[in-house]
Amino acid sequence: MHWARWYRRYQTQDEYWKKQVRRYQRRRARARRGMIALALIFASAGLGMVGYSIVLGEDSLVPRAISTATKGDEFAASSPKDTTLWLTVPKMARVEDLPVYDAAWDDKTALDFSAQHVQETGFPWQQEEANVYIAGHRMGFPGTRSFLVFYDLDVLENGDEVLLTDADGTRYTYEVFEQFVTDPFDIGPMEAALGKSIVTLQSCTLPDYSRRLLVQAELAEVTPGTDST
Repeated sequence: MHWARWYRRYQTQDEYWKKQVRRYQRRRARARRGMIALALIFASAGLGMVGYSIVLGEDSLVPRAISTATKGDEFAASSPKDTTLWLTVPKMARVEDLPVYDAAWDDKTALDFSAQHVQETGFPWQQEEANVYIAGHRMGFPGTRSFLVFYDLDVLENGDEVLLTDADGTRYTYEVFEQFVTDPFDIGPMEAALGKSIVTLQSCTLPDYSRRLLVQAELAEVTPGTDST
């Protein structure tokens, strides 16, 4: 009965999360489309010297848009082709070279097998204001690496290390700066952190799994791997 109650609660919360994440993604897409439309309106409206200054000036929208697109291409070329990450948390008993698979929030395969990097959140190689959001089971499933994997997430304290390694062998060392509990329907912790590059580790609270335990750590050091040069 204990497992049945947990599973029913998990399914209910999961459906709500799916709706919230889809809503969040739609908001982001609308914001991006709005910025592109605004740039095109300025570029085509013929606003004289004022329009020239806004659209084509030194710090104008069009050059910045072109620069952003160029940087995006450079990022795509330099980022690892395999998005799998490996997580090590020295203070946690079961988190050593743990595979973290990139998957949509509503795809539970990765989470039930090991740990999950939530798509639409940051990757460590982005660094600037990235929030690498990783979820893991508190209990999980016997016979898989998800079993009890984040059971001792609550032992982490400020200053503890969280290590991520990408497919190119680059290691990202983070230091814990915050631990908190939040409502399971709160997607705020998935947002980018202003002025910081962070990793967020998420699991359920015990004993009833009714809330979310989160630990956040800030990037402190990057050690290039042999395959990233």
